[in-house]
Amino acid sequence: MPSWRTLLVLGRTSNLPTVWSNCLAGWWLGGEGNVQNLAPLLLGATLVYVGGMYLNDAFDADFDAQFRRERPIPSGAISLVLVWRIGMGLLGAGAVCLILLGGTTGILAVALVLCVLIYDAVHKLITVSPVLMAACRFLLYLVAASTAVDGVTGYAVWCGFAMAAYIVGLSYIARVESNRGQLRYWPCLPLAVPIILALIMNNGEYLEPALLVSAILGLWIVRCLRYTFGGMDRNVGFTVSGLLAGIPWVDLLAVAYCPRQFAAVFIGLFLAAVVFQRYVPAT
Repeated sequence: MPSWRTLLVLGRTSNLPTVWSNCLAGWWLGGEGNVQNLAPLLLGATLVYVGGMYLNDAFDADFDAQFRRERPIPSGAISLVLVWRIGMGLLGAGAVCLILLGGTTGILAVALVLCVLIYDAVHKLITVSPVLMAACRFLLYLVAASTAVDGVTGYAVWCGFAMAAYIVGLSYIARVESNRGQLRYWPCLPLAVPIILALIMNNGEYLEPALLVSAILGLWIVRCLRYTFGGMDRNVGFTVSGLLAGIPWVDLLAVAYCPRQFAAVFIGLFLAAVVFQRYVPAT
């Protein structure tokens, strides 16, 4: 049997706090309420994410055997067949959890699972794979919103698009890391879309918290990009890991007007992601 660390590394479990923050933000933007739906929502999203990460390594087994031999499958820490079985089992279980939450949630959950599978299968083959990854996070927002009282609201859709834009910029850098290609500046610009949207959508008493969270997120993005664009010693991995950990800040920006107690949950998830990355690589 593989070790627990092998299983955690395969699932990129250090990124789970960002999945949970997506769920909480989407749920809040959907009008909150229906608190009884939160536990199955978080469980289903967790299983879909971890299952998708397992299948990501299963599809990438040949690539990793050439370029990332430290990954669990090529290193011999776990067999390819077992990874396929666990990945499909987790993905299926997660889909069932979400489908049981209702019709709209079920339809969106099926779309999310299909998007995860398509991304896993083709992300090394096409240049627009960051868009597919972004679509997964966008659909997760909608799945979460659909479990709340008001369902999929306009705010949930727009904030989902902002999250998707952030993921496009992040995934572009991650793609360059894995393919060892040339890195350009302009594809990183979508990282700023959540800040731009927040400044457009918030006014009056909502503007001050939006400005505060925007400033924090902007400084975090600059800090992360510095590892890639700041000098001769380029470390794209640090940039990608940091931007992944910053996802809860994007989520908090989407709900910047929420009570302080709820805002503290997102800050805690950010800190958890940073700490977890010390033990389990984010990529």
